[in-house]
Amino acid sequence: MTTLLALDTATEACSVALLHDGRVLSHYEVAPRLHAQRLLPMIQQLLGDAGISAAALDAIAFGRGPGAFTGVRIAIGVVQGLAFALERPVVPVSNLAVLAQRALRERGVTQVAAAIDARMDEVYWGCYQAQEGEMRLLGQEAVLPPEQAEAPRGSAGEWFGAGTGWGAFAARIALQPSGMDGSLLPHAEDLLALARFAWSRGEALPADQAQPVYLRDQVATPKAPPA
Repeated sequence: MTTLLALDTATEACSVALLHDGRVLSHYEVAPRLHAQRLLPMIQQLLGDAGISAAALDAIAFGRGPGAFTGVRIAIGVVQGLAFALERPVVPVSNLAVLAQRALRERGVTQVAAAIDARMDEVYWGCYQAQEGEMRLLGQEAVLPPEQAEAPRGSAGEWFGAGTGWGAFAARIALQPSGMDGSLLPHAEDLLALARFAWSRGEALPADQAQPVYLRDQVATPKAPPA
């Protein structure tokens, strides 16, 4: 049986989840600015609760962004450290997809417009539709002003708004949802659910390919030196 660890620190939430012997264990807390201190102890506690060591893991899944620059880097640093040490592959998962998967799990909604507050008067944006229990991306993920956040071309039906982008900009977002939760944050339990689909499709990657996805290029690109 597959044993997977999932972790996420891309937003204010810090969470870990573990699949072992067909059972899911998870720990979730909202701990702004404490991710670096909390993440490893949370992983150790979860492994201890399951009665296994890290060597039992088949792969490690992580929230690859978009989200807070520092938070995404913390997750990738921990994941690469563990994956290299254990010689295990990694499974990167979009944080927008994780939001959508959580809305599916908790609200039963099948079309989700996920939005994370990107600061700088923009949102990280992605629209997802449930297909056989998995939230799949329609169109593309993007970072854009709220007024440009729309449903994908050709889509139909009602949308549920999920994420802090809705909490900050609901009145300005172009898409009009049938309902929303502007406080929803990604949860590693839903990241784990998406990772299980990816793992079954053979989408795991070598540890050195654990890369962040910021969407906003200039965040990760150093400025050219003055001439």
